[in-house]
Amino acid sequence: MRLLRQLISPESTPFWLGLLLLSVLVMVMGLGNPYAPSNGDEMVYAHIARETAQTGHWLPLASELIDTRNTKPPLLFWQAMVAGQWGEHWTLAALRAPSVIYSLLVAAAVAWSARLITRQWRPALIAACLYLCFFSTFRYGRVYLTSAPETFWFGLPMFLLLWRSLRRDAPAFGWWHHIIMGLALGLGLAYKSYALIAPAAAAWWLAQVWREPSWRWRVVFRITAQVGLSAVLAVGVFALWLVLDPDPASVWREFIVGENAGKFSDSRGYWHEALLGGGSSIWSQLLAYAFNAGLLGTAVIGLAFTAWRSRSRGWWHARPAPHVAVLLAWVVVWLMVFTLPSQRSARYVIPAMPAVAILLALYWDKISTRWFLPALPLSAIALLALSRLAWVSHALDITGPVLLLLTLLAALTGLGLACLAWLKPDWRRSAAVLSTLLVYAALNLTVAPLDGDAGQYPAQVALSLKPQARVAVPNGFNAQFERFQFLLPGTFQWLPYDTESRAAARISPDAPDMTPAAQLDALLRDHDAVVWSQSAPEETHPPCWPACTVLGLRWHLRNRIPPGEVTPDTLWYPQRWLFRREWLLSRATSP
Repeated sequence: MRLLRQLISPESTPFWLGLLLLSVLVMVMGLGNPYAPSNGDEMVYAHIARETAQTGHWLPLASELIDTRNTKPPLLFWQAMVAGQWGEHWTLAALRAPSVIYSLLVAAAVAWSARLITRQWRPALIAACLYLCFFSTFRYGRVYLTSAPETFWFGLPMFLLLWRSLRRDAPAFGWWHHIIMGLALGLGLAYKSYALIAPAAAAWWLAQVWREPSWRWRVVFRITAQVGLSAVLAVGVFALWLVLDPDPASVWREFIVGENAGKFSDSRGYWHEALLGGGSSIWSQLLAYAFNAGLLGTAVIGLAFTAWRSRSRGWWHARPAPHVAVLLAWVVVWLMVFTLPSQRSARYVIPAMPAVAILLALYWDKISTRWFLPALPLSAIALLALSRLAWVSHALDITGPVLLLLTLLAALTGLGLACLAWLKPDWRRSAAVLSTLLVYAALNLTVAPLDGDAGQYPAQVALSLKPQARVAVPNGFNAQFERFQFLLPGTFQWLPYDTESRAAARISPDAPDMTPAAQLDALLRDHDAVVWSQSAPEETHPPCWPACTVLGLRWHLRNRIPPGEVTPDTLWYPQRWLFRREWLLSRATSP
C-alpha cells in the first residue's frame, strides 16, 4: 500500500514518468486521422508537396492552385516528399511523422535542460509533460504544416547556450560555434521564413549578453559580431532557394513580397489594428503564451504573476542567474518582436514555448494552486462534450462499444480528478496536467472511428472507377479537395466544386438558385462520379436517388458550420449539425 501511494503521489518521480508516457501516447495516437486538430491550411501544403513530388524534381514547387505555390520555403515540402516516398507511401501518418519526431526531440531537450538546472528528474519530467500538454504542441506540433521543425532548429542554439551556462568553467561560444549554429538557424528559416531571423538572432544575442558577468564593450562587440555572422549564414542558407529555383522571380514575387512584406501593411491602419484590432492587437498578443498553453493558460499567467511578486524580494533588481537570463531572453524577445507586424497571432511565438515549459517546471511549487484550478472545470466541460459526441456517434453506428467505453472512462476520470483537486489542494497542479491529457486522449478516441471503416470509402470503391475518372469533390475551404487523396487513393482527376458560394454558381451562373437536386444532376452529367454531402440530418439518401448509383458511403464531420446553426437548444444534439453522411455517386447505369 505504501508503494502504491508513492506511485500515485504527485510528488513522486514515477508518477510524472507515467504522465510523460501518457503524453507521448497522446501525441502519436491517431496520427493519420483526417480530423486531428491541425492548421486549416494543412491540405494546401500537402497538395503542393504531392504535386511537386509528381514532377520528379525538387524545384520548382508545383501546384494546381492559382497564386498558391511559393508560399513556404521548400524544406517543408521536401520533408513531406521524402516521408511520403515521393508519392509511393502518401498517407497522412507518413507526412505527419517528422513533425512528431521534432516535437519529441524538443520535449527531450526541455527535460534535459530542467534536469541540468535542478539536478533532479522530477522537474525534468514535469517540464517535458508541460511542453507536450500545451495546446500549441498538440495542435501545431504533430501534424503536417506545423511549428515543430522551426521550434527545434531555432531552439537548438538556445538549448546549447543554456546547457553551457550551467558549467562554471565553460568558455564563451567561439566563432566556430556561431558558424554551426548559423547553419542550424538557416534550416529553421528554410522551413518557415527568412523574417524569423529577427527574433531568433535577437534572442540568442540578448541571452549571450545577459548571461555575461560584466557588460564590457569589447564583450558586447564580440558577441554582436559573432551573432551577426550567424544571422548572415542563416539568411544565406535560406537564399539558396533563390539560387537553386529555376524561377527565382516567382519566389521573390510570391514569397518575399507577397507572404512576408504584406504582414506589415493593413487596410485599417497600423495603429488602429495594433490598439483596437481585437484578436490581432498588441494587448491580445501579450497573452500569446497563455493562449498557446490552452487549458494550462492560467498557470502561465500565474508564472508571470509569481515572477512579478518576486521583485519585492529583490529578484527584480538582482542579476538573474545565467540560465534564467537565457530563458527570459528567449521568451521576451520572441514576444516583443511579434507585437510589431500588423498581423499578430499567438502561434508566431510557439518557438519560445520550450522556455515557458522550463520556467513553469522551475517555479512549479512556487506558483499558487489557485492558478491551476480553472483547468479542472474547463477540462470537465470538454470531457463532458466529448463523451456526448462519442455517445451520439455510437448511436449512429459510427463508434464501437470499446471506443465509447474508453471515452466515457476518460471523462469519468477527469470529473473525478476535478472533485479530488477541490478536496486536496496539493493535487491541483498534477490534476490540471492529467485532466488536459485526458481531454486530448478523449478527443483522439472520439474521432478515431472516422479513420476506420466508418470514415473511409471501402477499398473496392476505387476499383469501380476507371483510371483517370473525373470526380467532382466539394471544396469549401483552402484546398480541402486534397483530403480525397487520402480518403480514396487512385489515379483520378479531382475536380473541386465550390460549396461556399453554391455549386450552382460554377455550373450555371444564370441559375444561382438551383435546388440541391438540380445542382447534383448537373454535376453528374459532367463528371464520372460526384462526392456529395448530406445537407440535413433527415436526408438519408442523396437527392438524385434512386436515379443514381451509390458507389460508396462514409461519415464525416463538418469543419465549417454557418453561424447560428449551433445554438443552446441544439448543442446537446451534435447529430443535427456536426455529423453528416457523404456519398460517392455516379450516373445510374442502364439495366
